Amino acid sequence: MFRKLFGGRETKADQLAVVRNVTVGRTVVIDPLAWRRLGEGASFSLDRDTLEIAAQGLIPLDSGGFVHRFYTDDHLMFQAVSDDKAGLEANDFTLFVPWRSHYPASGQERRQWNDRLQEPVWTEDDLPAFQRFWFSEDEGRQPPVTFWEEIWDDRAAQSPTARIFQTCMLYSRELGQEGRELLLALTQEPEGGELTHEIMVGVPLSMGEFSA
Repeated sequence: MFRKLFGGRETKADQLAVVRNVTVGRTVVIDPLAWRRLGEGASFSLDRDTLEIAAQGLIPLDSGGFVHRFYTDDHLMFQAVSDDKAGLEANDFTLFVPWRSHYPASGQERRQWNDRLQEPVWTEDDLPAFQRFWFSEDEGRQPPVTFWEEIWDDRAAQSPTARIFQTCMLYSRELGQEGRELLLALTQEPEGGELTHEIMVGVPLSMGEFSA
């Protein structure tokens, strides 16, 4: 998703937050029990517990909070939600892995995808059904969430390496007493790049399930 967007920039001063010691150039170690405890019924899987952070994103929310995202070269995404831009009050953590990336071939494909993002249930041929997380099923169709994400691949960059407009909806499914699995469906429109449709599968993390 992001490999072609990263390029060199002149550096002047540190611009990036450090969220629980996580930032560009550092390593995050994840407790593998965070996903292994979900059992054989889980779609989420990962063949390692160490993430090398190659890029970092920031999303300001309309509610006043911020989403901090941290990416590996192979597009794993460690996400933290915080009330402050510095990430000092981060209290919501998730690990996502890419499931599918698609370049829509027509305007009809784009319209169909946007229509799906409003549905209370998300289905894929190779995934179980996920229920909408941000709204209840009883609320019927709801508009997806939109925002801009700025991405850096250098801690001292003067300006972001890329800006991406995103339209997304979050879904989840319960796996008994073992926990919850998440699905993030989104459209990415990078400035100067091609629009893509993305699906990511994730698991929530407690503060004790990762270190950096």
